[in-house]
Amino acid sequence: MLGVEFPICAFSHCRDVVAAVSNAGGFGILGAVAHSPARLASELSWIEQQTGGKPYGVDLLLPPKYVGHDQGGIDSDQVRELLPEEHRAFVDELLIRYGIKPSGGEERRPPGELNISPKGYEPLLDVAFSHRIRLIASALGPAPEDLVTRAHGSDVLVASLAGSTRHARRHAESGADLIVAQGTEAGGHTGEVATMVLVPEVVDAVAPVPVLAAGGIGRGRQIAAALALGAEGVWCGSVWLTTEEAETPTVVRDKFLAATSSDTVRSRSLTGKPARMLRTAWTDEWESGEHPDPLQMPLQTALVGDAQMRINSAAAQPDSKARELATYFVGQIVGSMDKVQPAKKVVLDMVAEFIDAVELLEGVVVK
Repeated sequence: MLGVEFPICAFSHCRDVVAAVSNAGGFGILGAVAHSPARLASELSWIEQQTGGKPYGVDLLLPPKYVGHDQGGIDSDQVRELLPEEHRAFVDELLIRYGIKPSGGEERRPPGELNISPKGYEPLLDVAFSHRIRLIASALGPAPEDLVTRAHGSDVLVASLAGSTRHARRHAESGADLIVAQGTEAGGHTGEVATMVLVPEVVDAVAPVPVLAAGGIGRGRQIAAALALGAEGVWCGSVWLTTEEAETPTVVRDKFLAATSSDTVRSRSLTGKPARMLRTAWTDEWESGEHPDPLQMPLQTALVGDAQMRINSAAAQPDSKARELATYFVGQIVGSMDKVQPAKKVVLDMVAEFIDAVELLEGVVVK
């Protein structure tokens, strides 16, 4: 279906990772929810130049529920008007306590707005379908009917991510060609069911629609396990964050390299929806009962986007207290991410370990 050598799908916000994985025989997928149409056009053209026509995909957030849904979405000015003063004050006070200059009277602007409403994502779809994409993925909620129709009319596959069997069935009914069963071990937006339990449930529930396994996968043995559970491939995101091509801030990358699989937490503190990320002082502060609860999507992103930029900038300075706050989305596979290496080597190491795992299993079976 995907036209690739290895059943390894690589989600990344970094175009260099997408191109490197596609060139290595996998399938790169660019996360583009915060891209402007102009930036997306530029990056897709670059990917196509680098990969020489090899297949790749684009991933967007298409949630069924968010602030402004009833109005078909709200613009950035409306979003900022809805930010409670209590939350603004908490973020500013938090920055001050960690030695970071807050925004003060300056305009708060996130590094990239979440294009989660039709007003935001339709221009991105126009760009995507004007390029040679092979797949469009919906990371939150089922793909809208008009998107499925448009994709199939353009010979583009539709994938949808599911954290529960109920959601997986809904995605299949909406016309998705691939279901990504994403366990709670995954980085980013994820549910509460573990991959080992979720994948076979989803495989049985949506057959004959093929399933990709996601969540805690970054090794060849895990690919073998996923295929044994009935999946036909894997979807990986976190494992690329410490590759040479990744744009991960140095302080965050170093935290990933030192982290164990127990050092992540599901938190609403970055987007307003539960997402797994590295546990730091940032996530702990938002979990404290003394402070306000995170806002709904997309308000939380607008609230903290400016602060996150300031944190990453300040954390780049040696001995900065801001380093305690620095975090990013990552799954429990972070405990195995202990070195920086090219994305191609990650792919080939995964394939080699997969082969070894299958050969080991063949020796277990009495013929």
